[in-house]
Amino acid sequence: MKLLITNIKELLQVREENVQKVAGAAMAQLPLIENAWLLIENNIIADYGTMDSCPEISSAKVIDATGKTVLPTWCDSHTHIVYAGNRELEFVDRINGLSYEEIASRGGGILNSAKKLNETSEDELYEESKIRLEEVMQQGSGAVEIKSGYGLTIDAELKMLRVIKRLRKEYPVAIKATFLGAHAFPTEYKDNHSSYIDMIINEMLPKIAEEQLAEYIDAFCETGYFSVEETERIMKAGKKYGLQAKIHVNQFTAIDGIKACVKHDALSVDHLEIVTDEDIEVLKNSNTMPVALPTCSFFISIPYTPARKMIEAGLPLALATDFNPGTTPSGNMNLVVSTACIKMKMTPEEAINAATINGAYAMGISDTHGSITKGKRANLIITSPLSSYYQLPYAFGSNLIDSVIIEGKMI
Repeated sequence: MKLLITNIKELLQVREENVQKVAGAAMAQLPLIENAWLLIENNIIADYGTMDSCPEISSAKVIDATGKTVLPTWCDSHTHIVYAGNRELEFVDRINGLSYEEIASRGGGILNSAKKLNETSEDELYEESKIRLEEVMQQGSGAVEIKSGYGLTIDAELKMLRVIKRLRKEYPVAIKATFLGAHAFPTEYKDNHSSYIDMIINEMLPKIAEEQLAEYIDAFCETGYFSVEETERIMKAGKKYGLQAKIHVNQFTAIDGIKACVKHDALSVDHLEIVTDEDIEVLKNSNTMPVALPTCSFFISIPYTPARKMIEAGLPLALATDFNPGTTPSGNMNLVVSTACIKMKMTPEEAINAATINGAYAMGISDTHGSITKGKRANLIITSPLSSYYQLPYAFGSNLIDSVIIEGKMI
């Protein structure tokens, strides 16, 4: 099947040569072609150019994109889409003045979600989760990382990962699975951390590897959750099973977790609401992608990742949703891009780079996703008519997506 998109007002994120990521000053550069065309063959970007060189292909279906912008679909590298129920009562608790830590200390937070998930069947969990996945696809996400972590038992963690595997089989969107058994300590292990980590390493990981249920391993490295030493133990164990680390770190406190993650070749470090000068120095010249989750900061009123300081220091930065029932019940990457511009002072160019090519890097899929490059997957957003692409972050409450193409097909 051939699909020819013509009269594109702005074709964004055009990369003749594939790049894995962009960093520092390069994040402000968003290559584009005005008055463009783009050819899709099957599920691949075959060619593109300016309209004065547009080919006539009798066998192609033609889409007239007059006045519209075309860009790669968003690459959301940090989500918890697979969960049961919701935590709307905790939303009200926060309005009434309780902190994240206070809610967690009385059995809320992650443990609340774990209780609900353990009571939910695998089929029910799949049915709930697929609705959320379909929603984010309609909102322009063409690649999504999904974590476990609301099970905290062997059977429940495996259940979550099997649901992720089933979603990957049933939907065209690119999905990467991350094992997050180290999300919180179950109540019965509150004073016996070592035994729970033993269970993760000696019982959960072998079964996950046997069924090939995950590509990555994660831990919530934070004061009151998993210490740096405990996180290192988990990263080392994951590496033995071929699972690269993608770690929650520096959400509330800076405890040298980033240094440990870089030491163990983590693909990404995520949250980073608190970032020290030492953290920035450690990340320089590393292969680890910093990932900001601005709608989490928005929803629970915590600081935003210091994007300007990090970019001006020469670092790359990716953006993701953190879609989860407790601290970010939204998978809308368009809102993430807007929030990054409004609250983190990222330019539209920086934010779009962070949500496409750098997001792809943070999922390990830069070779196939994240830019308009010949040979990459035909995953595209076609906007409504826009004055310019600046309107995408500017009109933060409007749905400016006309259509989404994933694997060469309209969804």
